[in-house]
Amino acid sequence: MAVARFRSILALKSRVLIVSLLLLNSTFSQPAAGFGDARRRNMKEKVRQMFYHAYENYMAFAFPHDELKPLTSTFTDSLSELGNLKLEHLPQNYQGSALTLIESLSSLVVLGNNTEFEKGVLWLAENLSFDVDARVNLFECNIRVLGGLLSAHILATDSKNRLERGIYQNQLLDLAEDLGRRFLRAFDTPTGLPYAWINLKYGVVENETTETSTSGCGSLILEMGALSRLTGNPRYENAARHALQKLWSMRSSLNLLGTTLDVVTGEWIEYSSGIGAGILSFCTAGLFERKARSSLQKRNPFDQERQRSSASHLEELSENPVVYALNRERRMSCPSCMRVTERDEQGVWSKDFARVDSFYEYLLKAYILFGSEEFWDMFHSVYLAVQKYFRHGPWYHEADMRTGRATYWQLTSLQAFWPGLQILIGDVAAANASHREFYHVWERFGVLPERYLLDRNVLHPTEKYYPLRPELAESTFYLYQATKDPWYMEVGESIVSSLNRYAKVTGGFASIRDVTTMQQEDHQHSFFLSETCKYLYLLYDDTFLAGQNYIFTTEGHPLPIRSSWHEKLPESYIPHNWTRVKNEDDVLHVSSMSLQVCPVTVPENSGRRVESACHIPDNHADHRCRTDSECGIDSTTCRQRTCSLAGYCGLWVFID
Repeated sequence: MAVARFRSILALKSRVLIVSLLLLNSTFSQPAAGFGDARRRNMKEKVRQMFYHAYENYMAFAFPHDELKPLTSTFTDSLSELGNLKLEHLPQNYQGSALTLIESLSSLVVLGNNTEFEKGVLWLAENLSFDVDARVNLFECNIRVLGGLLSAHILATDSKNRLERGIYQNQLLDLAEDLGRRFLRAFDTPTGLPYAWINLKYGVVENETTETSTSGCGSLILEMGALSRLTGNPRYENAARHALQKLWSMRSSLNLLGTTLDVVTGEWIEYSSGIGAGILSFCTAGLFERKARSSLQKRNPFDQERQRSSASHLEELSENPVVYALNRERRMSCPSCMRVTERDEQGVWSKDFARVDSFYEYLLKAYILFGSEEFWDMFHSVYLAVQKYFRHGPWYHEADMRTGRATYWQLTSLQAFWPGLQILIGDVAAANASHREFYHVWERFGVLPERYLLDRNVLHPTEKYYPLRPELAESTFYLYQATKDPWYMEVGESIVSSLNRYAKVTGGFASIRDVTTMQQEDHQHSFFLSETCKYLYLLYDDTFLAGQNYIFTTEGHPLPIRSSWHEKLPESYIPHNWTRVKNEDDVLHVSSMSLQVCPVTVPENSGRRVESACHIPDNHADHRCRTDSECGIDSTTCRQRTCSLAGYCGLWVFID
């Protein structure tokens, strides 16, 4: 397993799990037969065609605007229109920010198209400007635009000679730093937590909303940290890091965080959270309340405990006049919740900002990228809390950060990223179990609905859409790399088939408005090219990763793991140091999480078997004990086992 000196998941020359090449064996599922080289090449070509069908239609009908509307072959400037429902105060002759092109650059490199990559880089270098009177969402602009520019700059300047010599002079990095400087104005708050919205030209506007999400202020560290590393200016990383530290200081005694908060007061607004998108913001919560109360009377119950928790939380929220403000004026003045589309009265939106998912993701990936133990300590604590309070078998419900009590029993499509994150810490068994449940839902509907109510076994009444999200494809890629089980290639094949069947149109790929009817939505999100197509392509051809160590941002942009970026370099992998592995005579309790290694890297002759990332075995194989100190941590609940009066370790004490 590990050694005392082995302080990282990701020693640069180790065989420990890493995003690039996770070449591990697995016994978690039976290998699927028949996925040979010819079939793999065929799937690779299908994904390539998907990408270019989406990309070429964007370039033909939407570029340089932000995103394609594939049903009408027109465009939307979604980066600036987000949160500006009436499309007011946009600059004259505004042509967008070429968002989809920026998002596509790293995917072009993954597909090996250096010619088109060079054309895109040079166009952005000559034409892109952020000196525009446009109000943008900080989180979205950070992960999509700043992340895309930084990744493309790195790919343009690495040793692969992708561009003609001498034509690139760090123009994308200059653009990224210009954008980063504009971001800094959002952090000018009493708490250091950034505003969710910022005007690129004028900064934070008067009477701007002070509400933001946990992801919105806790998922900036990768891009802004990379910007500091590339420019030598620490201001960007310092701002993002301070915000993350402040957010962490607001956690509950259970090491849980809420979903939304106020950046001025530093107070939580919504205490319920999970691993994906948060609960409904007040823009549409009233509609949900009416339908939810009705369905409570006729649903097939998941179990009595979950019925009670859902009903009681609805009662609690219904007493909050802010949460259930229903009038149209209130919804229109609530851009911090989400962008409500022209289907406003039906309560459907195109992007949910009440989210927590990437907060967890960025804690671990910041540790991988920058090597700071601070990030690991945060992630270690919050991961165990998630396993303890959110997990129910392969599913993860939501809970109140103050009490740990369940609030909402629901699947959200953003949760599908979680198995991929678990792969990075070696929790392969848990990742496999959750991934299979998500895939079963995909098979049932043909795509993955945005929100599914587990306790009622029904779709959410208004969130029945699928906006071409990448999370299931992402986790499928990670699980294949970790296990090399060809069954995951079959999952990818099913995803590709569904996308071509339900979303492909003459003008690109359309989002699905209603998964029960497969009615289409006139929107091709940029992340379809930056993530969905990229992860599916890498599933069948990972040539891009050969000999490279990358992590992918939450928007799918690759960032290299460089020794010069690490605050403290991890030790190299040293095989002879297995002598420090715990044996049955040791009194020190350890787990794969505390040792920061992947359990599947343990040699077969080591006598060690770790079932999950938080699992600590009992001291004795027969589970006999005299004191609690001889008992370990349960592998499923991550709770401390105790010694019974009869002298056996078990979950005898229930911790609420």
